[in-house]
Amino acid sequence: MKKTYKVEVDCANCAAKMEEATKKTPGVKDATLSFMALKLTVEFEDGADIDSVMKAVVKNCKVVEDDCEIFL
Repeated sequence: MKKTYKVEVDCANCAAKMEEATKKTPGVKDATLSFMALKLTVEFEDGADIDSVMKAVVKNCKVVEDDCEIFL
């Protein structure tokens, strides 16, 4: 299953860091963050609990970019 989220991030480099952090989160099959569109598209692994996976994604992204925002 794929879902798209609105994000707030200041620079393309920060967006790339957030994309990598999202991809490394357990339960995430793939992720793409478009800095120009300010959208994060996440493809979840089969059977993943989307709410808990996204909470982990937000936590991981805050580690690499503390002033980013992902609107769940």
